[in-house]
Amino acid sequence: MAQYDVIVIGSGPGGYVAAIRCAQLGLKTACVEGRETLGGTCLNIGCIPSKALLHASHQLHEAEHNFAKMGLKGKSPSVDWKQMLAYKDDVIGQNTKGIEFLFKKNKIDWLKGWGSIPEVGKVKVGDDVHDAKNIIVASGSEPSSLPGIEIDEKVVVTSTGALELGKIPKKMIVIGAGVIGLELGSVYSRLGTEVEVIEFLDTITPGMDGEVAKSFQKILIKQGLKFTLGAAVQKVDASKTKAKVTYKLRKDDSEHEMDADVVLVSTGRRPYTDGLGLDALGIEMSERGQIKTNDQWQTNVKGIYAIGDCIDGPMLAHKAEDEGMACAEVIAGKHGHVNYGVIPGVIYTHPEVANVGMTEEQLKEAGRNYKVGKFSFMGNGRAKANFAADGFVKILADKDTDRILGAHIIGPMAGDLIHEVCVAMEFGASAEDLALTCHAHPTYSEAVREAALACGDGAIHM
Repeated sequence: MAQYDVIVIGSGPGGYVAAIRCAQLGLKTACVEGRETLGGTCLNIGCIPSKALLHASHQLHEAEHNFAKMGLKGKSPSVDWKQMLAYKDDVIGQNTKGIEFLFKKNKIDWLKGWGSIPEVGKVKVGDDVHDAKNIIVASGSEPSSLPGIEIDEKVVVTSTGALELGKIPKKMIVIGAGVIGLELGSVYSRLGTEVEVIEFLDTITPGMDGEVAKSFQKILIKQGLKFTLGAAVQKVDASKTKAKVTYKLRKDDSEHEMDADVVLVSTGRRPYTDGLGLDALGIEMSERGQIKTNDQWQTNVKGIYAIGDCIDGPMLAHKAEDEGMACAEVIAGKHGHVNYGVIPGVIYTHPEVANVGMTEEQLKEAGRNYKVGKFSFMGNGRAKANFAADGFVKILADKDTDRILGAHIIGPMAGDLIHEVCVAMEFGASAEDLALTCHAHPTYSEAVREAALACGDGAIHM
């Protein structure tokens, strides 16, 4: 067996990026992956396939609702569900094959199988035991469920099953109004499914800026999604073709039932560390099942590191990627850097929703003296021309220094627009710095500049 400088367990966004960065830094590297393809949850059954279906269903929506307004007349396209799934699978294949190419290019060995750590400096894959000076655990996460719910991935599904249903359901109940539930609920709503979302809390998208969350829910209701908030799901009874959800309203403890063809359970994710042998090694874990690490991504056991969804922090692919690069640099004797205060979050519905930094609620709780600059996409020429004028940009800045503390965008291309604010925040920029930067016209990005202007004397076009 080869002697490796680093063995990475898991080939998701954190794992494969860590492996590539290690190889770039001259470390002999291997990556353990038990799936038939590389890329982890994100590329195979998460971020990438869901975005493919979001894109396809949005094109259908445009054809049905906006093409005729632009003089594009004709019969609206019908949905070939099998072909749509084939398109989704092709997108997955292109991405996973891309990672295989990158592994070969960087001379990274793919150790095929499920890995465990029998002792420090050893990784077991199948019957083979490999030596490694350093081990990075990037084992990711798996969907979590609720008591009284049995997942079969046919009628009662997680995001995995929702990406490959045999047919488009007439009615879908989504348990959980978080990112995954709203994205996949939007897909099926556009395809003609009646979608009802049941959420335990009294608002959707927990942790989002309150004003944005309220606006987002109104837009989704306008698009046809229904919401039952403040409801605790008690159980789900399923047959081969139907399911019944029983829930209690928290405000009065009254019990209710709701039927559907498919129930999507999207109540979050939990770290996946089963079978790694962490307990026997004495690796410290949190009460939530996360691997504890220090600020260098090291566990309490020398030579073993952890990154991504299996440690503390938001379960986001790009957060895992940043940690993967930083951890590789630490192992190579360099300085690894992740600015956890500037990690954006995006919901890829239409309109998209994006955020970075602090919310108004967090600033109030912290007693910060702040100001708000807002600009509606109704005042943006490009957005109006593209039937995408719903939403706004909201920038929060320190009232005394004008330094940007956070930004929240609901509107067209929000997931891309947020990054100009991310770069500004990384450099400690003020709202005025953003406002004084020339933005091309007509672009959606002008709305970001206008919101920055609104932090000062006021926006121009509102």
